[in-house]
Amino acid sequence: MENLKVVQFDFGFECEPIAAKEKVVQPTKTDKSDFVFDFMDCLASPIIVFKSAWQDTIPRDILGRIKLSRIICSMSKEKMASLTETLAYIMPRTYEAPMPTEWVNIYTWLGLQYAKQFKKEEQLKAMAEIAPKELSGYEKGLLKNLRLWIYEKRRKALKDILKKDRISKEDGILDIQEKLF
Repeated sequence: MENLKVVQFDFGFECEPIAAKEKVVQPTKTDKSDFVFDFMDCLASPIIVFKSAWQDTIPRDILGRIKLSRIICSMSKEKMASLTETLAYIMPRTYEAPMPTEWVNIYTWLGLQYAKQFKKEEQLKAMAEIAPKELSGYEKGLLKNLRLWIYEKRRKALKDILKKDRISKEDGILDIQEKLF
């Protein structure tokens, strides 16, 4: 091992050497404000539900888990409503009138996903019998469009709420303190 011969082959490629350090991207002020707005969106946005006389019948455990499921969606960088939130939206509609087969499949599949995510044993057994294991491509498209629509409506509602709040002349901070006390 004393006399190592090193041979370098030249294949005729002309390319720049790879830089040892990559540029580090510093977050901008808008990135920070987007993070704050996204966090507020997860915790403070209103829950969008189908306008119906039945909208008060959504179970409290589903409503109570919407914020958690929004945070999970936000952490996975999904820019759409969570599955739990979508389930809560569709639920009052199911009491109004019979729905097309596609929407019944979507609704029962959402119930199955909710039972899986939040470990509801009794509900999981019941939902596994009636819910489809997988949605068709068309049903996935319908679900995605609904989730995007709910997400946009929710964020617009939060922006409208923030616009209504007064901004202090002295420091430029929203005066929502009086609502809290």
